[in-house]
Amino acid sequence: MKIINVSKQLVSKLSLFSKVLIALVLLQSADVSAEKVTGVVMDASSGQGLPGVTIVVESTKNGVITNPDGTFSIEVPHLHAKLVFSYIGYDTKVLKLNGQKFHQVLLAPSLAPLEELVVVGYSSRKVRGVSNVSSALPMMHSFVVMDQERDFDYHQGNESYSLVEESGFSTALSNPLSTFSISVDKASYANVRRFINHGQQPPADAVRIEEMINYFNYEYEQPSGDHPFSVHSEYAECPWQKEHRLLHIGLQGKDIPLDDLPPSNLVFLIDVSGSMDAYNKLPLVKAGFKMLVNKLRATDQVAIVYYANEVGVLLPSTPGHKKDIILKAIDGLTASGGTRGGDGIQKAYEVAVSHFIPEGNNRVILATDGDFNIGISNENELKRFIEEKRKTGVFLTCLGFGMGNYKDSKMEVLAGAGNGNYAYIDNIQEAQKTFLNEFGGTLFTIAKDVKLQVDFNPALVEAYRLIGYEKRRLNAEDFKDDVKDAGEMGAGHTVTALYEIIPKGVKSRFVTSPDLSDYQSSQQAYDHRSEEVATIRVRYKQPQGNESTEFRKVVKKDQRAFNLTSENYKFSSAVAMFGMLLQNSEFKGTSDYDKVMAMAQKARGEDEDGYRAEFVRLVQSMGQMAK
Repeated sequence: MKIINVSKQLVSKLSLFSKVLIALVLLQSADVSAEKVTGVVMDASSGQGLPGVTIVVESTKNGVITNPDGTFSIEVPHLHAKLVFSYIGYDTKVLKLNGQKFHQVLLAPSLAPLEELVVVGYSSRKVRGVSNVSSALPMMHSFVVMDQERDFDYHQGNESYSLVEESGFSTALSNPLSTFSISVDKASYANVRRFINHGQQPPADAVRIEEMINYFNYEYEQPSGDHPFSVHSEYAECPWQKEHRLLHIGLQGKDIPLDDLPPSNLVFLIDVSGSMDAYNKLPLVKAGFKMLVNKLRATDQVAIVYYANEVGVLLPSTPGHKKDIILKAIDGLTASGGTRGGDGIQKAYEVAVSHFIPEGNNRVILATDGDFNIGISNENELKRFIEEKRKTGVFLTCLGFGMGNYKDSKMEVLAGAGNGNYAYIDNIQEAQKTFLNEFGGTLFTIAKDVKLQVDFNPALVEAYRLIGYEKRRLNAEDFKDDVKDAGEMGAGHTVTALYEIIPKGVKSRFVTSPDLSDYQSSQQAYDHRSEEVATIRVRYKQPQGNESTEFRKVVKKDQRAFNLTSENYKFSSAVAMFGMLLQNSEFKGTSDYDKVMAMAQKARGEDEDGYRAEFVRLVQSMGQMAK
C-alpha cells in the first residue's frame, strides 16, 4: 500500500472536500484484490472432516461448501473478513480471519432440542425416517400427518417428502397380475447423493428405489421391430435372499440422431423468487439452460417465462439459432420476491400452446425449488391443474434445485401429472448430465402412457414383490384403460424394474398363503406352462396418439447363480440393496454396505462418465457413517 504523508497541521486546515479526496486516493491506492483462504472443518468431538458444510463470507452471497474430506477454499475481499460456518445439527460458527490464510475450524454438535413432533391427524402407520439414522449424525426432524388414511409427509428442516410405503409380497395364486406405470424420473438418486455428500442420512421417504436404479444407463439391445423400445428380461438368484429369485426387466428406448429428432417448441419456466437466491439455485439454473441452448437447432424455438411476485414473458418464442438473444435473456435473470408458481405454470402453457408444433416436441421445462407460496400451492390442486393442462399435448419436465426448503413432494406430483419427467440438479455435473448427456431422453418423447403388467405363473411362483415404484402402482383393469395416465419414455431412455420372487415350495416368513375361494380354479390349471415363470405385457401410445398398442414377452425358468448374471443384473441389484439399506427395509435380508460396494465395483463396466464409480464412493461413505 502507498503511504501518503500528511502532517496533522495540514490536515486540520483542509476543507471537508479535500479530506474526502485524500480518503479516495488512499482507498484506490490500496491492494483490493481478493485473497484465497483455505482450511478444514471438523467435528469437534471426533476430529473427523465434515463434508457439505456451508461457508459464507459474512454480509455477502459469496459461499462454498466443504469437500468430502471437510477441506475448503474460498475467496474473500480481505484477510480481516468474517466467515460463517453452518451445518444441520451443529452450532453455527463465525470466524474472523485475523490475517491468516489457513484455518482449522471445529464445529460442535448442537445441544438445541430437535423439532417437535406435530400430529394433526391419526395413522396406524409406522413413522419412517428416524429409526435408521446414525447416532453419530445429529439431525433435525419434524413430521406432519396430514390425513388419517392417505397422506403422510416427512419434513427435514423445511424440506418435504411424501410417504413412501414399501410394498410387501403378493401371492401369485390369488393375485397373479402386477401392473405399474414406468418411471424415468431420476431425482431421488441425486437428492440422496446430496444428503450423503453433506454427511447426513437421507430421509427414508426421499429414497425412491426405482429412481435410484434408473439414474444409471444399462446396456440393453436397441429395438429392431416396429415398437419404439425393446423389452429384455433376466431371471436368476437374488443376492440378498439366496432362496429367492430376482426378475430383472429392462426397456430400451430407440436412439435417434439429433438431426432426425422433430423440431422443439420449448418454454423455459424459471422460478426467480427470493428462495432461489442461493449459489446452488438460480446460478445453477442459468448454467444448465445455457448448456441446453447451445444444443438447439434452427428448427427449434424457445420462450422464457419467469415468476416471483409477478409472472411475465421475458423472451417471446425465439428460433434456436439466435443463441445470443436467448443467452442474454438468461443472463439477465435475478431472484427476489414471492413464488407465484401456479400462475407461472399457466402462463407457460399458454405460451407453449400458442406456438404449438404439430408432430413436434412441445414442452414446458420448469426449474424451481418447488416452494410455491402464492396462488395455487396445495399439491392436490396442482395435480388437478396440471392434469387438465396435459390435454393440450404439451409435456412437462420438472427440474429441482437447492436444499433447505426443497419441496420434493410437489415436484414429484407435478411431473407425474404432466406427462413428464423429473430430475434433481445439485451441482454443475448433474446439470451437464441432464442438459447435455441425456438431452434426447430428457426432451424428446418416443412413447407415452407406457404401462407394464406382469402375469406370474402360480405353478412356479409362490409370491412376488415389485421393488420400488410405490407411487406408480396401477390396478389390473387400468392396464387396458387408455384414459389412465402413465409414464413417458424418451429417445435413448432405459427403464429397469426388479421383482423379488419366492419360488413355489419355498417357505417364507413374508408370505401366508390365503385359502382359495370355493369358486377359484386350482393352481394345477397352470402346470401346462411349467417352464414359464411370467409373461410381461407392455402397452404404450404414440406421443400424439390416443390409442394404445400392446406386445408381450415370456420369461422362462432359469436356475442361474448370481455370479453368472449380466452386469446390468448385478449393478441394478446393488443399487436396489443400497436403497433398501437407506430405507431400513424389512426385506433387506443379508444386504450390507460392504456387500453392495463389492457387487457394484465388479459391475462398473466401461463407466465412461464415472457415475458408477461415484455410486461406489457413496456406498463407502454411508458404510463409514453407519459404523
